[in-house]
This record gives sequence, C-alpha cells and structure tokens, in this order.
Amino acid sequence: MSYAYLFKYIIIGDTGVGKSCLLLQFTDKRFQPVHDLTIGVEFGARMITIENKPIKLQIWDTAGQESFRSITRSYYRGAAGALLVYDITRRETFNHLASWLEDARQHANANMTVMLIGNKCDLAHRRAVSTEEGEQFAKEHGLIFMEASAKTAQNVEEAFISSAAKIYKKIQDGIIDISNESYGIKIGHEAIAASSGGRDATASQAGGCCG
Repeated sequence: MSYAYLFKYIIIGDTGVGKSCLLLQFTDKRFQPVHDLTIGVEFGARMITIENKPIKLQIWDTAGQESFRSITRSYYRGAAGALLVYDITRRETFNHLASWLEDARQHANANMTVMLIGNKCDLAHRRAVSTEEGEQFAKEHGLIFMEASAKTAQNVEEAFISSAAKIYKKIQDGIIDISNESYGIKIGHEAIAASSGGRDATASQAGGCCG
C-alpha cells in the first residue's frame, strides 16, 4: 500500500496501563482482556487518512517495567509521535507521568508530538484520577489530552488520528524537517487517486463506528 507519509509512534507509560490493548484496538479493532506483559517492544501498523493524504502509522509498543527502560529509551529516537498512557483507576501510574515525560524529552527530538491518554475510562466507578487532573498535567506540559478506553474503543481512533493531524500540520507549517530521519517521518509514494479514495471511505467508516 502506498502512502504519502509514514509516521513512527511509540506508546509509553507504566506496566499494566493498557498500552498493548490500545495498539490492538487501533490496528485490529479488538480487545484482548488477558494480555501477557510486553517483553521489550511490540509493533503494529495501520493506514489512516489526514486531509486526503494516506498516512501510515508505524507504532512501537514498549514495555512498562523498569527493567526494560533502557530498551524503551532507544525507541524514542526517530519517533514523530508518542502516546503517554496512564490508568485512571491507578493513581501511581499518573504520578509516574513526569518521569516518563522527562525520559521522552531527553531522548526524543524536540518536536515529537505527545498525546496524554487516561486509559480505562470505562471503569469510571473506580476512578482514582480526575479528568481535570489529566487536563491540567497536559496543559502544563504542552500535551494533547484525551481519556480513552481500549476495551470499548472510545477515543482510541481519535487519539491516534488527532495526534497524526498535529504532526501533519507541523510538516505543513515547516516546523519539522522531513529530510531529517530523526523526526520519525518518511516520505512515501503518493497513492494513486483511485486507491486513495477507496481508503478514505474505509477510514471515515471506521471513525464513524467508534465515534
């Protein structure tokens, strides 16, 4: 499948916050309630459409355990976007966000787009972190923010698409030098109009079913 751009993403955050489930929901539209701990790094990819351009997201799902932190750090290099995930039912996962963000700022390029995700919003009755706290943290650190549920698919599609749209806008505004590979973007061959139109239809359809 040809694409206009390829954006490299990483998903970071504490172990057990649902990083692998978010990736699976986005790439395969399914939820796996029991998931083995990610060892090292897992990978997924999916085509989306931004402003009629076919864009491929190449997503690296990293392990949350401290013992894998050095492996995770190597994946920050050359990432255009990051999903920083916490679990709204576990306050400690929210408290650790600053440390994850510090890692990201230290090892990634300065223009990496970071999306903060409060996952498991389907468990609102067990909520330990308020939406306002998530919003406030995002505002203080210049992040995009959404609460989502990998289980019900709420906002999963939107999280990836809105962050990709922000990256695309940075390209349009000349903020990102796409010839520099450390920005995590590759230029692809423009899809021919016909096939691009077909993919458009599927992308918007998918958006509708999850909205």
